[in-house]
Amino acid sequence: MIIYIGADHRGFKLKEYLKDSLKGKGYEMVDLGNDHYEEGDDYPDFAEKVARKISLNYEKALGIVICSSGVGVDVVANKFMRVRSVLAATSDQAYDSRNDDNTNVLALGADYLKPEEAKNIAVTWLETPFAGEEKFKRRLEKISKIESKVSHPVGEEEE
Repeated sequence: MIIYIGADHRGFKLKEYLKDSLKGKGYEMVDLGNDHYEEGDDYPDFAEKVARKISLNYEKALGIVICSSGVGVDVVANKFMRVRSVLAATSDQAYDSRNDDNTNVLALGADYLKPEEAKNIAVTWLETPFAGEEKFKRRLEKISKIESKVSHPVGEEEE
């Protein structure tokens, strides 16, 4: 499973910490930027890159996006078809989002989490499988139907 990660300047330090920590646990990490600290860069640029990859490869990839509050990157990620992003502030939220809602993007707020907390949230999220209960599948199907009415798929040619 490939994990795409991206962050703006406010999330850059946490991204680097998580990337190294998760690589150390054996996860395949692909950094979509920023690749250096650049004050004034914009979170939509990096959240879009990660969400686009997940939208195109939603069965074989997961994403982590980080900004100061986590809200902006979460909003951007959820604009993409087949992306279900969660802004998680606790490991319990991360667990429930994967178990119940099969989320595929994790949004984190760098200003609100200590590095170890963020790592625990990310590891919980990565290690929690989708429960697959009928009620959860039914709800996800309803989300997919809504999505198909209001959104369109992203194509490789748009990259």
